[in-house]
Amino acid sequence: MKINILGIESSCDDTSAAILSNNLLLSNVIASQDVHRNYGGVVPELASRAHQQNIIPVIHEALKRANLNKNQLHAVAYTRGPGLLGSLLVGTSFAKAFAYGLGIPLIDVDHMDAHILSHFIATPDLPFHPPEFPFLCLTVSGGHTQIVKVNSPFDMTIIGQTIDDAAGEAFDKAAKIMGLPYPGGPHIDRLAKLGNPKAFPFPHPKVHNFDFSFSGLKTSFLYFIRDALKKDPGFIDHNLADLCASIQSTIVDILLKQFISAAKATEITAVAIAGGVSANSVLQQKLREAAHRHHLAVFIPRFEFTTDNAAMIAITGYFKYLENQFASADDVPYSRTRQKQKRKI
Repeated sequence: MKINILGIESSCDDTSAAILSNNLLLSNVIASQDVHRNYGGVVPELASRAHQQNIIPVIHEALKRANLNKNQLHAVAYTRGPGLLGSLLVGTSFAKAFAYGLGIPLIDVDHMDAHILSHFIATPDLPFHPPEFPFLCLTVSGGHTQIVKVNSPFDMTIIGQTIDDAAGEAFDKAAKIMGLPYPGGPHIDRLAKLGNPKAFPFPHPKVHNFDFSFSGLKTSFLYFIRDALKKDPGFIDHNLADLCASIQSTIVDILLKQFISAAKATEITAVAIAGGVSANSVLQQKLREAAHRHHLAVFIPRFEFTTDNAAMIAITGYFKYLENQFASADDVPYSRTRQKQKRKI
């Protein structure tokens, strides 16, 4: 039996709807919000207003591309959290009303779990080779940096995480210091291709176990640029590519040092990445190189599944549908990550 799941994602500034038939992707529609570029970051109130404008057209388009009508859906999955509460409320409210009106189950999804499970989305144009359980996943985005041991779709354990700022936040902060547009990560990635990653050394944090810290790196980069501009007001313009390459290389090295250490300690031979920062070309390249050296199988999601998208919500909803894990109309969104049990390895 084919189970058609509508996924709805509205955790931040992208409104997305996707439809899966079992685990096969039929459509994945994303409406982005360019208004935030003018403010150098996401403005929560503007984001929630844009979601209200976008959500019905996006769902309509997802159904159209999937060649389905709403009565052919078996369940509605939605992002319950973490994220911006105003944005989450738009998606949550619509999902509840839509599922109730159709008389079909409602499924709540954790955004971070969904990033990890995006590896299990099948597409018509590519071979399907998902990781086998257990595997380790490095989930990196603007708001989160975690190493997660994934035993099954419903058994995930955080074994390392940032103690302060996320890797994506470090990219965006460095970009802002250099005067690059928001979001900064893609701009740094593009400019870094023209630079020397060893031009400017930046410090690595000292943290315990498999945790991360990027607050000190952000501060170090800020002070470095401040002092350099005192000597040469045109320092950033003269060294932009080298600066991008150097800060990017530092962030990636910090991530992979902990990630590979975790793989060795757990003796897990399958490693994956997920989240917005997983689209970074140097992170992907260095992970493949490290995986080759340490005889690890590596899994990297398609670009369209790295950023916030509803396909990852729908695949998580599909897994939960198979286990009859349905939500209540009384469930409310949550803004912060619900901490999974953290274990020391």
